[in-house]
Amino acid sequence: MKIATNKLSDLYEFYKNELSSNYDEGELYSIFELVCEKYLNYSKTEVKQHFNENINQSNLINIYNTGVELKKGTPVQYILKEAFFCDLTFNVSNAVLIPRPETEELVDLIIKSQTTDNSPISILDIGTGSGCIPITLKKHLPLAKVFGIDISEQALEVAKLNALKNNVDVEFLKLDILSNNQKLDTYNLIVSNPPYVLNSEAQQMDARVLEHEPHLALFVEDNDPIIFYKRIIDLCDKHLEEKGCLYFELNPLYALDVKNYANDSKIFNFTEILNDMSGKQRFLKAQKK
Repeated sequence: MKIATNKLSDLYEFYKNELSSNYDEGELYSIFELVCEKYLNYSKTEVKQHFNENINQSNLINIYNTGVELKKGTPVQYILKEAFFCDLTFNVSNAVLIPRPETEELVDLIIKSQTTDNSPISILDIGTGSGCIPITLKKHLPLAKVFGIDISEQALEVAKLNALKNNVDVEFLKLDILSNNQKLDTYNLIVSNPPYVLNSEAQQMDARVLEHEPHLALFVEDNDPIIFYKRIIDLCDKHLEEKGCLYFELNPLYALDVKNYANDSKIFNFTEILNDMSGKQRFLKAQKK
């Protein structure tokens, strides 16, 4: 299809005609708003206001080409090379997961749990990816010393750029948490959203996720689905301060298994599973003795 005019409304018609089999109408319009914000600097409310106005040729081409890439199944965040998380903007590439709303809920839980005296604490994020968790925590808890670790050098490069982009000081380290903990200190708070999707669940996943997002950050072997959780819980014995807190994002299928392992470790005073906005058992909070 060719665009008949330079009007924004015609571009949206192109998106609807070409992408209606890929997205429902509400999701498609939200994507179109993101694209217009990127290339036209329009807010969401301004998109409709400018619907019948002409746009210049270079922006027309950019928005058209984005539609072509979307038709191939590429997530819009990877096309635009950015994603929004907790009102901040993060660079993303296919070396990192696209930040999820559930992870925003996790970060919000942590921020709300901190006392109002703003006392300095040390925070470690394990499997940091884009850095969205530690960067957002540092933004809201400016006195905290915040660290992020990941096994992927490419992911760490993205995270470092995001710390600069959002003007915060977060220290990032390359570390394979399953085989090495020599670089770790002790921390008041440890948080992780580790790989938790079973390999056997892949066939039910959206092709856009499966074909474009990093499998290293998504999948675990079916024979040990909570391997990362167990390792991190074990690390808390030496690397989480007394009375310190551990936070996880969970696969709801194995939430109770993680909680039971934490309880059996005898490291914590209490553990609790918290539901996400969809009512799924998504988060674990534990406090060390």
